[in-house]
This record gives sequence, C-alpha cells and structure tokens, in this order.
Amino acid sequence: MNIRQAQAKDSFALSALLAELGYGGTESFIDQRLAQLITHPNEMLLVAEHGTQVLGFLSMHFIPQLALAGDFARISYFCIAEGERSKGVGQQLIQHAEAMASQRGCDRMEVHCHVSRLKANQFYAREGYEESPSYHVKDLRPN
Repeated sequence: MNIRQAQAKDSFALSALLAELGYGGTESFIDQRLAQLITHPNEMLLVAEHGTQVLGFLSMHFIPQLALAGDFARISYFCIAEGERSKGVGQQLIQHAEAMASQRGCDRMEVHCHVSRLKANQFYAREGYEESPSYHVKDLRPN
C-alpha cells in the first residue's frame, strides 16, 4: 500500500468514497474542491492506494493557535472503501497523517465524528482519540 497526496486524477474515486459516507452529488464540484485543497498550504489530502486502486482518503487541516504554543490538526473527512475496512488501511493512513501533523508543529489532532457512526467512533477510540465537549454549529445558508 502507498500513501500519497491526492491528485486531480483522484476526483472520481474521492467522489465515490464521499458517497459511501453519505455525501452524494459531489461530482459537479469535486474537481474544483480538489484543486483548492491540493494547493492550499494549510490543507492536506492524503490517498491510500494499492496499485492504481484508491483504498481510502483522509482530509486534514492545520490550524494555528493564538493562545497555545502548538498548532492542531483536524481531520474533516476520512473514509476507507467498504471492501477494504478492517484490513489495517485506516490505521496506516491515520498514523501517517499524525506523523505529518507532528512534523508541521501540531501537538494534537482532532476529529469530529457523528455518534451514529458507531464503527468509526470505535476505530478512533482504538487509535487513542478521546471524546471532548461538543461544539456549536450555525447554518449560514439563507432560508
């Protein structure tokens, strides 16, 4: 298995994996989002592949902190293809992301995962992630 930064050629595979997470309909804008994330200095979009097959991906953001010495990294999307789960791909991908975050000066990593994603939350717990207080969200789209 190889872990690398995502490329424009990955848009179809990433769109399919996002659909597995319940985010269908990304085909119309995935190319634009992918280009934006690939070139942004505080974003990292990693792909795990075997040969030419994309097995999964992880999208991570590096966030500088004003009041704390270390920055932090946030995983926003993380998906391993249905048939590839429980084979160690996710563990290798998240460990790779954690190493990259450490190299970037991050002293912690966070991931928000809905409580309904039971297996994902169990995975994060096995990887040493602990629950923290909830956060608040406001929808900014016009009614």
